[in-house]
Amino acid sequence: MKKILTLLLATLALLACSDTSNRARAVYVLVDTSGTYVKELDKAQAVLNYLLIDLNAGDSLAIGRIKSRSFSEKDIVAKVTFERDPLQINTQKKIFKEQSAKLAELSKTGSMYTDITGGILQAVEFLNETGAGHKTIVVISDLQEELDKQVVRDVPLKLNGIRVVALNVTKLGTDNVDPRRYSGRLEWWEKRVKDAGAVDWRVANDLDHLERIFKK
Repeated sequence: MKKILTLLLATLALLACSDTSNRARAVYVLVDTSGTYVKELDKAQAVLNYLLIDLNAGDSLAIGRIKSRSFSEKDIVAKVTFERDPLQINTQKKIFKEQSAKLAELSKTGSMYTDITGGILQAVEFLNETGAGHKTIVVISDLQEELDKQVVRDVPLKLNGIRVVALNVTKLGTDNVDPRRYSGRLEWWEKRVKDAGAVDWRVANDLDHLERIFKK
């Protein structure tokens, strides 16, 4: 009887851990620091401020850069998985905010090219490692990918179980001349993301109502 009770308690503990993992959220904020888009960094800080309030114990958060070559852990400016203790969480959020503030300093000059694919590949690695049940990549960029000749990004993306949100997709000068370029860019990324197995693709430019993105 004692052995059965021990086994039952162990099983319940495992189920509880599994349930917690499934409820956990992980968000990777991928920020374009190339060209003129570097001027939009304040938008990234607004998103992070919201997420630092919204995310709770067991959730994970990271911010990474899009630059000429983005498939590197060195481009993750800050990352955290929040502990269970509220006091620890407050400390973790304070440290994360301080670390993420370095993004502006690191991106002062802006990069020459825009390796969005590499940044997404790095984001997928982080999200899958968290084991969270709800995973989101937030891409803050104009979505105009420009690669140097040495970078190979003709690789399949694997976005199964991941939601992708394109946020603050600014219009380029060429979009003003021909609006089809803007809509075509969005359609190309939507197809690529959905073909890669993403659970959702969304474009949002209203930063005043971020709850509409993250509460759904």
